[in-house]
Amino acid sequence: MGNQAKRAMTITEKILAAHAGLDEVRPGQLINAKLDIVLGNDITAPVAINEFEKAGAKVVFDKSRICLVPDHFTPNKDIQSAEQVKKVREFARAHDIEHFFELGRMGVEHCILPEQGIVGPGDVIIGADSHTCTYGALGAFATGVGSTDMAAGMITGEAWFKVPESIKFVFKGELQPWVSGKDLILYAIGDIGVDGARYMAMEFTGPVIDGLSMDNRFTMCNMAIEAGGKNGIIKADDITKEYIKDRFTREPVYYESDPDAQYARVIEYDCSQIEPQVAFPHLPENTRPISQVGDVPIDQVVIGSCTNGRIEDLRVAAEILKDRKVDPTIRVIVIPGTPKIYKEAMHEGLFDIFLDAGAIVSTPTCGPCLGGHMGILADGERAVTTTNRNFIGRMGHPGSEVYLASPAVAAASAIAGKIAGPKEVL
Repeated sequence: MGNQAKRAMTITEKILAAHAGLDEVRPGQLINAKLDIVLGNDITAPVAINEFEKAGAKVVFDKSRICLVPDHFTPNKDIQSAEQVKKVREFARAHDIEHFFELGRMGVEHCILPEQGIVGPGDVIIGADSHTCTYGALGAFATGVGSTDMAAGMITGEAWFKVPESIKFVFKGELQPWVSGKDLILYAIGDIGVDGARYMAMEFTGPVIDGLSMDNRFTMCNMAIEAGGKNGIIKADDITKEYIKDRFTREPVYYESDPDAQYARVIEYDCSQIEPQVAFPHLPENTRPISQVGDVPIDQVVIGSCTNGRIEDLRVAAEILKDRKVDPTIRVIVIPGTPKIYKEAMHEGLFDIFLDAGAIVSTPTCGPCLGGHMGILADGERAVTTTNRNFIGRMGHPGSEVYLASPAVAAASAIAGKIAGPKEVL
């Protein structure tokens, strides 16, 4: 047959091929891939631990490759959540798990893993949490799985995948003022719909992406799942390399898509036409530009989560809230993503700005995002939030409403007492 040319591949295909020990893979192919990191939290890890024990496993495949982060109902909000975390804590101690993040070290899992240098370029990462796709921002293949797959991953260090097709998103043009990664991903989800990328890799490219900070890239990849994506991914570049320097201790591996790689679709956006976005209830695809929102009074604002709880997010919110007051009819909750972000924000004086404006600052937690605690909504209440989902009952009562937005829009809405863009309050 002679020397057959190797198939042109996307970045996602290359990472999966390497971890499957194959020269090439194709969309639809079933593979077994070696895992770099296996992640679980206080909701999903207890189920995985039960499966681990049911399988008769005695040891984990690598105690340095497993991460357990109790973050959803912590600080423990009730007896049941305390029991969940206790189970995870005892497993972590019994197996000498190196990356167990208890209160004091604990942050929101998808903020803490990149910050602590646990995940990096070229990795394959599974997490029993759907927003594990966040780490694609580092040029890694990262995806959410069920607790049974997490258990199998902890035992074997492997997982099977169907190789996904890829959609290439090309973001061009100049960003408008106050438009961030959150607005770009909301715009894309609004365009293709919540199942528009079902079981596909969403590859974010173009000059606008090249200019985005890591915090904004994490936000975009975090919400790939909201379009049904298997993973979101951005190739590692100088911005990535600067971010992982002095953090990531393993050897990074850098991949990029071949110029002639095949995509299911290529979608181009002119960012000069994209305004700050708001996703109306009850789907992330239900997006509107801020100029078309209308008069929507609100009861609560949440700034935080694995989507927008990083230092840049807090800085943007503080810039808008500085020397201004929150509307007295609403509650504003600010939740830094990790203890390091918390400390940084505090030392930069951001806490003074938030508290002087009339907001409260919480310890790192997922809390209100999933209707857990620290800001549950009552019947008929509306929240503007920087989180990632706005399904019926997501943040509390089924009769409540959740509107997704960027930190800039959330902060402006806090001042206005209704959904508003920064230009309306500055």
